[in-house]
Amino acid sequence: MPSRSESRTELIESLMERFPHVPREAVIKEDLLRGGIAFDESALSDTANEASGEVKPKSYFIFSFDHGTLPELGAAALRRPPEEIVLTGGPYELRRTVVSVRVNPASPYRVAADDHGVLGLYLDGVRISDVGLPPMPDYYRHTLENGKSVMEVAPTIQWGYLIYLTVFRVCQYFGAKEECQYCDINHNWRQHKAAGRPYTGVKPVEEVLEALAIIDKYDTNKSSTAYTLTGGAITSQIGGKDEADFYGQYAKAIEERFPGRWIGKVVAQALPKADVQRFHDYGVRIYHPNYEVWDPYLFERYCPGKERYVGRDEWHRRILDSAEVFGPRNVIPNFVAGVEMAEPFGFKTVDEAIDSTVEGLQYFMSRGITPRFTTWCPEPTTPLGKANPQGAPLEYHVRLLEAYRATMEANGLTSPPGYGPAGPGNAVFSVSSFMDSLPVEAAAPEDAVAPAQGR
Repeated sequence: MPSRSESRTELIESLMERFPHVPREAVIKEDLLRGGIAFDESALSDTANEASGEVKPKSYFIFSFDHGTLPELGAAALRRPPEEIVLTGGPYELRRTVVSVRVNPASPYRVAADDHGVLGLYLDGVRISDVGLPPMPDYYRHTLENGKSVMEVAPTIQWGYLIYLTVFRVCQYFGAKEECQYCDINHNWRQHKAAGRPYTGVKPVEEVLEALAIIDKYDTNKSSTAYTLTGGAITSQIGGKDEADFYGQYAKAIEERFPGRWIGKVVAQALPKADVQRFHDYGVRIYHPNYEVWDPYLFERYCPGKERYVGRDEWHRRILDSAEVFGPRNVIPNFVAGVEMAEPFGFKTVDEAIDSTVEGLQYFMSRGITPRFTTWCPEPTTPLGKANPQGAPLEYHVRLLEAYRATMEANGLTSPPGYGPAGPGNAVFSVSSFMDSLPVEAAAPEDAVAPAQGR
């Protein structure tokens, strides 16, 4: 946290100086992701019909990723901000940097137009970069036969690279004793329904296929390269199907209809090996059994449902087992970077938090498994968001990028498949800077997804 006498500009410049091996673009990107962005009305869409504008609007594809509820966001709740922004130029000579939009009206960062109508990012009142907005894709301008928008059924993120299929919009880990303490998936569902927005709880397979057919038809440049199947945890069944069969049915249908068109990924719980095999048999090629936070004490308190139903040690065993099905390179568990320092139970110093997180990275990377991370956004309806509205210190996030790259290189690993190009100026992964911080030469060709190693 900056001191009372230290401006945010002084903070980021001091970190750029202290950690010269971390791209300066990543320092700013992490600060935007952890603390959010304010939007001048000149930077918001000018239409209530988000499919008819010129800018791709924020789709709220799974979590809110905002620092306020919809009623608290003011104009940004009625006139949607963009899904992402791209930063270039300015006094730091930023290379092209794609950033997921997390709205915070109180942020010291503001996107606004200058006197000539050109958008820029301002910090402490000074313009620090130009801002580009994602163009409205042609496929967003078309609707399904039932009138639903493609954005509602199959939104794209990462500058169009990834189709994000949240096919189950709520989580069966429910209530204070089961929900992950940093996660607002259930609240996000409730707030969109309360606002009267279309927000389908369980997306029918047929609707997903219809939306993908529209994307395939109008995405003539083949910008969309991967899809992710995800949603809340399933502890019982949905429509008579357990978690593996529920999410797997979508992969099976997609691969039968569009064989080889996209890399298939699934974010699900760490399931037993036989269930993981079903994912692979259905056509999934990359598996994300997210471990969330490494420290056992914090996992138990911040992920109570996962601890109760599976348990941390069993979760990790299942991750390792899944590498026997998908191959270690294609098992990419996520962790939520920053919750390590969340009060009341988190580490009190950046040194302790980094040491713990690196222990987890080494555990997996030494076995050929490459975790990735999402920068924690302290959403205010979550217990950890309420207790930690400022999130984790920016220094933690910057040092994590340095430690992440060092651990990866020490284990002879390169950037994971399914995330697009690596390196500053090239990366499109928008919810953390881990891909921006890797060397350009580490980028893996997208056809390098390995076959299964066994059954």
